[in-house]
Amino acid sequence: MNTSTADILGAPVPVLSYSPVVLSVPGRPVDLQVRVSAPETGSGLPVILFSHGQGPSNDLSSLNGYAPLVNFWAAHGFVVIQPTHLSSRTLSHLVADAPEAPFFWRSRAQEMTDILDRLDEIEKSVPLLAGRIDHTKVAVAGHSFGGFTSSTLLGAEVTDPDTGEAVSFLEPRITTGVLLAAPGRGDAINGPMGQAVPFFRTIDFSTMTTPALVVVGDEDDSQHFTDMGPLWHADPYTLSPGPKSLLTLFGAGHALGGIPGYDAAETTDESPERVAAVGRLTSAYLRSRLHPGDQAWQTACEALAADPAPAGRVETT
Repeated sequence: MNTSTADILGAPVPVLSYSPVVLSVPGRPVDLQVRVSAPETGSGLPVILFSHGQGPSNDLSSLNGYAPLVNFWAAHGFVVIQPTHLSSRTLSHLVADAPEAPFFWRSRAQEMTDILDRLDEIEKSVPLLAGRIDHTKVAVAGHSFGGFTSSTLLGAEVTDPDTGEAVSFLEPRITTGVLLAAPGRGDAINGPMGQAVPFFRTIDFSTMTTPALVVVGDEDDSQHFTDMGPLWHADPYTLSPGPKSLLTLFGAGHALGGIPGYDAAETTDESPERVAAVGRLTSAYLRSRLHPGDQAWQTACEALAADPAPAGRVETT
């Protein structure tokens, strides 16, 4: 089957990107800043809230990162909103002494809810965007640590390691999501990073019922967390109930070909073709989830299965 991205998603359009939109949030040690990227044309646009990871670069873990993926999504009909989480290295000199530092695992999820609470304000702040967003069609996506944040918004619960309290950040306004190289089960964490992020060790995927696409690389061996190998990143799929799909990318490491940034030094598996596949397949999934009856995901999966040299494989429950 010779099916192109345009056949599945339509032709890309120019993208408008605006930042920072600055939101004053009571109690937050610094203002919440977000980047908004949107297609130049179109209305009734769905929203993707994107949660960045915590990689080695300073500025990619902020509203300025993930341009290869964000630009693709926006060019194919989504409004993408990227906050700079309090955990970002760009803020470390300002928030080092704040409660929850340095990882702010609770605040990261709360920031996404704050964005949804202020979506009207954000829409009106961005030139040429007012009146073009469908506020009923909202997805969340995140890479690595951002995948952890996204999984909690989709319903995964975390036991606070300091208080023993079960914490839920389930956000009912978010109806679907994409987890990119997200952390897996906590009881498999036995690497040196386990003590630094004890909240990873308590996540419970059995409560994550919101539909999601879990994206993993078959060479993403996160030994600093676990000796379980790449299958660890598939846990949000294997351990959560409800309708889920798993996209396993062949030859992909933790950067999934380079989604954190163009020519990023930490990308050990650099592949523009793989990044394009991530963009195409995640866009198709979200389009079909947010627009019932849309066949983009089915078409994309059929094209992947028919490809003589596929980028990966898809499983669905």
